[in-house]
Amino acid sequence: MNLEKFYINGEWVDPKKSETIDIINPADETIIGKLNVGSSEDIDRAVKAAKSAFPSYSQTSVKDRLDLLTTIRNIYKKRFDEIAEAIMTEMGAPTRLASGSQAMVGLGHLKTAIRVLGDHNFEYEHNGYTVRHEPIGVCGLITPWNWPINQIVSKLGPCLASGCTAILKPSEIAPLSANLIAEIIHEAGAPPGVFNMVHGMGPVVGEAMSNHPDIDMMSFTGSTRGGIAVAQASAKTVKRVSQELGGKSPNIILDDEVFAKSITDGVNSTMSNTGQSCNAPTRMLVPKNRHDEALEIAKEAANKLITGNPKDEKTDIGPLVSKTQFDKVQRLIESGINEGAKLVTGGTGKPDDLENGYYVKPTVFGNVTNSMEIAREEIFGPVLSIIPYTSEDEAVEIANDTEYGLAAYVSGSDNERMKAIARKIRAGQIHLNHGSAGPNAPFGGFKQSGNGREKAEWGLEEFLEVKAIML
Repeated sequence: MNLEKFYINGEWVDPKKSETIDIINPADETIIGKLNVGSSEDIDRAVKAAKSAFPSYSQTSVKDRLDLLTTIRNIYKKRFDEIAEAIMTEMGAPTRLASGSQAMVGLGHLKTAIRVLGDHNFEYEHNGYTVRHEPIGVCGLITPWNWPINQIVSKLGPCLASGCTAILKPSEIAPLSANLIAEIIHEAGAPPGVFNMVHGMGPVVGEAMSNHPDIDMMSFTGSTRGGIAVAQASAKTVKRVSQELGGKSPNIILDDEVFAKSITDGVNSTMSNTGQSCNAPTRMLVPKNRHDEALEIAKEAANKLITGNPKDEKTDIGPLVSKTQFDKVQRLIESGINEGAKLVTGGTGKPDDLENGYYVKPTVFGNVTNSMEIAREEIFGPVLSIIPYTSEDEAVEIANDTEYGLAAYVSGSDNERMKAIARKIRAGQIHLNHGSAGPNAPFGGFKQSGNGREKAEWGLEEFLEVKAIML
C-alpha cells in the first residue's frame, strides 16, 4: 500500500512537501510503513477540487447517488478481508473484533445510508410554501484511530448521500484502512473531486481545514480538546461544526436476580476494543451493600479475558494503539492506586510473556469515588472503576456528575424500571442491558461529549441545509 500519496481530484498525487512519520504495528512495535503528512497547501488543493465538483454533484439525482453508494458497498464487500486485516494491523484490534465488529460496521453504515437516502423527502409542501433540503457544500471530515472504518463511513455515507463533497483527514496513527476506502471509492467511479483524502497531523492539516473559508462544514470525532480547537477555528468562517467527542459512561447495575450477569457483561463491554471506545461503560455503579460481591464477580470476569496477539483467534484484548496511549493508561492506573482505590486485578506494567507491544493488564478498581481521576478522566484503556451507591437517586446523581454525556448503561431485569432511570440520565445513548440498534440509532452526546448527531436519518440531516421557497 502506497502511504506516500494523497487522493485529490480523482487521482493519487504527491504531497507538496515530503515529510514522513513511522506507522507502528502496536502488537510488536515494528515499523510497517512511512506516512507522508500534508500541509495547508495540500488542503488548498483538496478544497479546490471539492469546491469545483460540488455544483454538479449536488445536482445529481437520488438514483445516481444510490447507484454510487451501492457500488461502493459491493466493492467494500469484495475487499472486506483486506479492511479487517488493515484494522488489526494498524490499531491492534483482535481478529475476531476486527472482522466481526470493526469492518462489519462499515457495511452497516453503507446499508443504512442507502436506506435513508431512498426514504428521504428532499422537497415537500408545508403550510403553503415549499421546503427543500439541500447539501450544505464542501465538508471536512476528521476521524480517529479507535474505530477507524466506523467513523469514516458513518460520516462519508451520509455526506455522499446528501450531495456534498468531502475532504477526509483520517488519523495519522491508523491510515491503512482509510487508504482502502479511498481505493474503493475510486474503483466505484465517484466523480473527480467528490471525495478527497489528505493525511496529516491535527494541528496542521486539521487546523487548515477548520480555518478554510471554502469548507462549509466540519465533522469531527476525537478528543474534547481537539473538538474545541476545531470549533474555535471554524467559528472564524461561521461554518457548521458537528462533533462526537469524549465520554465517561456510567453503568448502573440494579440489585436484582441478574446481578452477576450484569457485572460480567459490564466488564466485557468495558474491556472490548482494549477499552478504546468513547462510549465504553468505564464507571460501574453498584449497590453499596453488594459492592464486595461485585468486585469478586468483576475480578473473575476480567481474569478470564485473554490478552495477546491480535492474530490469535482466542485473543479478547489486543494492544493499545501507541506508546503514547500506553504511557497515559499506565499513569492513570498508578493514579487510581495513589488516590486510594482498591486494585482488584490488573495494575501497572505489561501482562506476563508480552514484552513487545503496547499491552496492558485488564484492570478493575473498587471503592472508587466519583471525585477520583480514574472516575473523571477518559482513560481509553481496559480499566474499570466500580463505584458504590446507596439509592437509585444517588446512582443517577453520580451518573450525571461528569462533564461528558455520550452514553450510559442501565443493567437489570425490569425493563420499565431501567427505562425510568434512563430518562433521568443526561446522555445521547442509553443502553439497557447493553442493547444496541447499531447504525440505525442516532449517535452523539450531551454536554462536552459534543453536538450534532451521526447515523441514519439524523446523520443525513447534519449535511443538509433547509430552504424555504415562498410565493
